[in-house]
Amino acid sequence: MHASAEAREDYTILHLRGEFDTYYCPLLHQEIDTLIKAGERRVVLNLRLVKFINSTALGAIIKAAKTLEGKAGRMVLSRPSPFVREIIQKIGLDRRVPIFDSDEAAGAALVGRSTEGEAGAEPQLEEEGSLLFTLTDTQRLEHFLGVAKPSSNPLHRHSFGSNWRGIGRMASLDPRGLAFTWSGGNTGLSPFEMGQMLSLGTELSIKFRLPLLQKGSYESLARVVQIEERPEGVKVRVDFESLDETTAQQIKQYAEDMAFLKRELRD
Repeated sequence: MHASAEAREDYTILHLRGEFDTYYCPLLHQEIDTLIKAGERRVVLNLRLVKFINSTALGAIIKAAKTLEGKAGRMVLSRPSPFVREIIQKIGLDRRVPIFDSDEAAGAALVGRSTEGEAGAEPQLEEEGSLLFTLTDTQRLEHFLGVAKPSSNPLHRHSFGSNWRGIGRMASLDPRGLAFTWSGGNTGLSPFEMGQMLSLGTELSIKFRLPLLQKGSYESLARVVQIEERPEGVKVRVDFESLDETTAQQIKQYAEDMAFLKRELRD
């Protein structure tokens, strides 16, 4: 990763470029320390050319923001790449260090002229993203979805059956399993019927992804161990049945990373 400072009249833009991982965290701290020693307390961190970021680097951003605040300064973020913006918003970092869509809007907010352009999203830390699931028992799947209306797959618009995939929202994740919520999509099922379809012991095929890692997605068989009906749908907890050692280790690291970031944001 490369860093370059661009001095403006009332603030400094720190441009980062490349992959921001653990190795480059000291570089960010060094740049911030240099700016502070030069008398600069207001920093726009431009992330437009950062294509990848990990949890340690996110923690470094939080630490840099705290350092500036300790010197009566402030840091904001500008123009993050789509990958970086998604990660920042998923973990809720934008609540701690605001995002702006231009350097000018970010700088104006720093000096108190305007806050226009701030992203303002406040997602929950527990919401890690969407997942796809289906029942491995196709007869059970057809039993419940054969009477649902409309009788088409919300993803591909073909008839319900063995190719059907439900879209859930992940609520938590650990090496043992995960929890997700499901509103029923376009199935027409009531929460009670969803609960019957995904009853205890039902085997599911799950596909999900870990935003902080570059690998696209993970797949595993899982079995329902808890089901909770809600007015808007159901919340389901599943335990993994077929998870390779590498994936299990990556999930463990991911869970630890998220716990670390949550503590940093809380503190």
